[in-house]
Amino acid sequence: MTNLLTTNSYNSHKADRIKKLQKQLSSAESYIEWKEIALQLDEASGSQEWKFENASPYFDAEVISHRLVLLRKYRQQNRIKDLMYILREGLTYDIANICHPMLFVECYIGTKKIIEDYVDEVSQSLEHVASAPSEILSHAEKIEFFKNCETAYGQPALMFSGGASLGLFHTGVCKVLREQDLLPRVLSGSSAGAIMAAMLGTSLPEQIDQVLTGEHFFSDAFHFRSMSSLFKDKGGFADVRYLKKFLMENLGDLTFDEAYQRSGLNINIAIAPYDSSQSPRILNRFTSPDLLVWSAVLASCAVPILFPPVHLTAKRYDGEHTPFMSNTFWVDGSMRSDFPQEKMVRLYNVNYTIACQVNPHIVPFMQSDESRYRKDLLSWPERILRRQGKVLAKGMMDFTRERIGAVPQVRRLLDYGYGIIDQRYYGDVNIFAHYNFKHYWYMLQNPKPHLFAQLQKEGEKATWPKISTIEMHARIGKTIEHALHAIMRAEQQTKVIVPA
Repeated sequence: MTNLLTTNSYNSHKADRIKKLQKQLSSAESYIEWKEIALQLDEASGSQEWKFENASPYFDAEVISHRLVLLRKYRQQNRIKDLMYILREGLTYDIANICHPMLFVECYIGTKKIIEDYVDEVSQSLEHVASAPSEILSHAEKIEFFKNCETAYGQPALMFSGGASLGLFHTGVCKVLREQDLLPRVLSGSSAGAIMAAMLGTSLPEQIDQVLTGEHFFSDAFHFRSMSSLFKDKGGFADVRYLKKFLMENLGDLTFDEAYQRSGLNINIAIAPYDSSQSPRILNRFTSPDLLVWSAVLASCAVPILFPPVHLTAKRYDGEHTPFMSNTFWVDGSMRSDFPQEKMVRLYNVNYTIACQVNPHIVPFMQSDESRYRKDLLSWPERILRRQGKVLAKGMMDFTRERIGAVPQVRRLLDYGYGIIDQRYYGDVNIFAHYNFKHYWYMLQNPKPHLFAQLQKEGEKATWPKISTIEMHARIGKTIEHALHAIMRAEQQTKVIVPA
């Protein structure tokens, strides 16, 4: 949130009211309560006035204004064919750059009024086409139109990062999104995020709320090995058998294809080969339909040093468990592909992504949207420092590689280092945790009710400020989806033969 709410420019009465509201906002216990206070803050601070100013360097108000006039005109005059034409012409979620992140930092709730009006008008126009009488537009024409709209507009994806037990934060994000009917059907996860994605993706739709209560997470997934056992073999510090047991008990014997049939969710699990010369992969119902979900998650959780690299297991057509790429060992996907955005875009026609980041080595360096997109002179030092820091880190790794890179263990660590530094850790909408020293102590603790409750609430509170943005991004897509389902249901009903 931009720093419009500084109190220096207000009289004492107004400043006191803003401070009081800010305090209430930070202690809100539900999204309804948070939203009510946020609206009062926008009003008290004058942020609402910004909404009515069309001028902005971040989007083209002229394009939006012109299209808004045409859509209203055609809808009010019931010119269905013209309405369909103009809708098709601009069916992209970020037309004229209306989803630029800087358009959502001035206010707690909403954005420019003209953008809100435009999204509302597009939704109304789509509903108007869907309800057109059959003599103007047949069911077949409607279905073809809305299927094309669905393809052109795309769908969102939600990405969960790794973070060991800190990944319980993800449950709070999911809880809020589900309550607001904004949980995407495309999910990805690596390490702890893979557990979250798989828990959702192997559940029946009516079981998801139960999953988010946390009961399935209360298990001793982390069990550290004794010093004597560490010296006996080359395994990691933690006993992988406990994690494997936890995953098999909670994810069942489902393959990716079976999981999709059960939940209707597309889950994607990021893994990386132990041999860093090979490329990381995402596992899903397209790339590995017969692979067991628990096996993929186990590989994605195999953090080097903590857990040993693992083999993958598939389920054959007759139910027999068989090796999957038996000559390859796999490790934690977050090492090289925490957020596999590009691959998901190709597979699922993703139009925007929601990134949920809890990795303890990444969160301290995450920037708000305002910080990332600032272009003023005062932002240059930090921008330069970040870029040069990345160059320096790569330079140090190159220097080390030249001298002792022949040692396999050193080379592998350097490759992991490159993978961590070179990744893109941001989505189009970003929800990330805020840590203090205590959180690092939580990392490898087994989930218990009090820890679950705390981290889930932190996830909820971090999601509330993003709901307004996600709603704006999602509304047109959900209108297309609901209209298409309604039309197809109506068509099926007309085909039912009623007995005489």
